[in-house]
This record gives sequence, structure tokens and C-alpha cells, in this order.
Amino acid sequence: MNGTVALVAGASGGIGRAIAHQLISAGAEVILLGRNAERLADCLPPDATARSSILAADLTDASSMEIISAELSRRGRLNSLILSSGIYERSDDPVILRRQFEANVIGPYALIRITLPMLARNDGHIIFVNSTQGLRASATVGQFAATMHAMRAIADALRDEVNAHGVRVTSLYLGRTAGDRQKKIFEFEGRNYPPERLLQPGDVADTVCHVLQTPRTVEITEITIRPMLKT
Repeated sequence: MNGTVALVAGASGGIGRAIAHQLISAGAEVILLGRNAERLADCLPPDATARSSILAADLTDASSMEIISAELSRRGRLNSLILSSGIYERSDDPVILRRQFEANVIGPYALIRITLPMLARNDGHIIFVNSTQGLRASATVGQFAATMHAMRAIADALRDEVNAHGVRVTSLYLGRTAGDRQKKIFEFEGRNYPPERLLQPGDVADTVCHVLQTPRTVEITEITIRPMLKT
């Protein structure tokens, strides 16, 4: 991946951070995008600062798109966009549903629209880090699942729109993955948290790197990943 530029949205989260580090190790220049500059700075690999940088911007804030657009214009190149940002809440409150749609759907969609011209110029690749809730919704998770179903629809429609311009689109549907979010989910469910029995962020990062490095004659449209050991 030497000479390529990747933008990882949600890079301060466990999965996004693992993806960013793996891409840097593979030779890519990586922009770590997240809401909090301090948290992003803690995610920078100490031995790869020349090929990594942080970009603090909130995707739910329309003005942030100008910041992102200016940074990408300055670099002049983008080969891949990894969408790993978003929030998870369980609620039946419409206000919370709106908040999840803003963070999980509308913000990432806006990011896609501003990056797409540059991706098209570079035969780019967009990877949606989705959830198995985007395939089948579970009880009490309807709000979050609705946002994941929306992102599945966006990815599927986008693929048909941009393939002719040389852009590949892949959706990764993840089962339970170890991290702070999953720990809180287990606590909410009143169950012991067994991180060693779950997917690891590194597993997701390995998959992302594999997908990005497939030959240009190939487009992997969907991958579903779940823990081998059941909880």
C-alpha cells in the first residue's frame, strides 16, 4: 500500500485505531479522523509519525466538512475511505434515535459526498464498517439497527453508482467485537464480559487490509465476520 492515502473515520475508537495502525504498517499514509484531538493524538503510532496525522472534526457538524475538505485538498490525493465512526445507544426515545441517525448515517454520508470526487480520480475504495445488526435487528436494538440498515442501503446504492468510475465499495458486517462499547453492552445485558471470546479489533483491521489489497479485477461487496466462540 506504499504511496496510498487512507482516511479512517472513527480512528479514536478501538476498531478504527487498529485499522489505522494496520494500514500504516502496510505502508499507507493515514489520516486519523475523530472528534477529539487529544484522544486522536494518543492513537498515533510513535514510530510512524511521518506517515500518519490527525484530523479533529465532528461529522455531525456541517462546518466540519469544510475542515475535512480543506485538508484533503491540501494533500491532493485519497485512495481509501474507511467508515468506522458512530455511536451505539439503546432507547425508545425519538430524540436518541435522531442523535444516532445524525452520528451513524448523516455525518458519514456527508463525508462520502465530499471525498467521492477524489476517490474517483484515484480508483478509490470505500469500506463501511457495519454491524450484523445491519442484517438482522435484535430486540431492544431497533434504533441502532435502523441506522445500520440505512448504511447498508447507502453502500449498496453507492456501489451501483460509482463502480463505473473505478470506485469499489465494501461492507463489513461485524459480530461482537472486543472493546469499550461491547463491555458496556455486556454490562447492560447483565452478563460477564469475555473479551477473549469475541472478535478482536486486529481481526477487523486484518480484514480491511486484505480487502484493500485485492487485485483491481476484484470487488468484495460484503463480508460477515463473527466470533468463532459463542458467548
